[in-house]
Amino acid sequence: MAAAQPKKIRMVAGLGNPGDEYADTRHNAGFQAIDELARQANVTYWKNQLGAEVASIQVHDPDAGGGRREVLLVKPQSYMNTSGGPISKLCAQHKISADELLVIHDELDIPEGDVRVKVGGGHAGHNGLRSIIDKMGSRDFSRIRVGIGNPPGRMAVADFVLKQFRPKELEAFQDTCNRAADAARLALTQGVVYARDHVNGGAAGNGKH
Repeated sequence: MAAAQPKKIRMVAGLGNPGDEYADTRHNAGFQAIDELARQANVTYWKNQLGAEVASIQVHDPDAGGGRREVLLVKPQSYMNTSGGPISKLCAQHKISADELLVIHDELDIPEGDVRVKVGGGHAGHNGLRSIIDKMGSRDFSRIRVGIGNPPGRMAVADFVLKQFRPKELEAFQDTCNRAADAARLALTQGVVYARDHVNGGAAGNGKH
C-alpha cells in the first residue's frame, strides 16, 4: 500500500517515446508536460544520463537547505515499454525512493482533457507504468494522469495513442499537458495529497466530458 502522505517529490518523470514522429501524439503527454515544467523553470541545459534526458530545477521548500529543493526532470529515451529501466537507474544513483517519484503519463480510462493526481496504484494496462513497477519493485510512486479518452470506433489502442494530431486537436492536447505540468508543480510545492485534493476536486470543470 502506498503511504497516505508520500515524501516530498525529488524526481518528476514524464513518459513518452523519443523521436520527431512521436512528438505530437497522445502517448507523449508526459514528455509534453515535462517540457512545460522545464520552460516554466527556465531550464537551458539537459544532459543524457543512464538512458534519459535529465534536467535539474529548484523548488521552494522551507525545510530544505537554503529554502530550495532540487528536483530532477526526466524523459526516458528507451521507448515507453522500457521506461522503468532509466527511471530506476536514476533513482538508485540519486538515492530517490519510489514515494519520492512522480510520473506523468497518458491515461485511456480518463475523459479527454481531464488531469488527475493519484498516489500509488497499479498499471491499468499501461506499459510504461508496468515497466516502472517492475524495475522499481514498487507501486508507491505518485502519478499525474493525463486523460486521452478511448479510441473511436474499432481503432486499435496502439494506433490511437501514436496517431498524429490535427492542428486544432494538438492545441487542445497541449493545453491539457500544460495543466498537467501545473498539477505537477502544485505537487512539488504543496505535496501530492494537496495537489490530488485540489486538482481532482475540480475535474468536472477540468476538460471535456
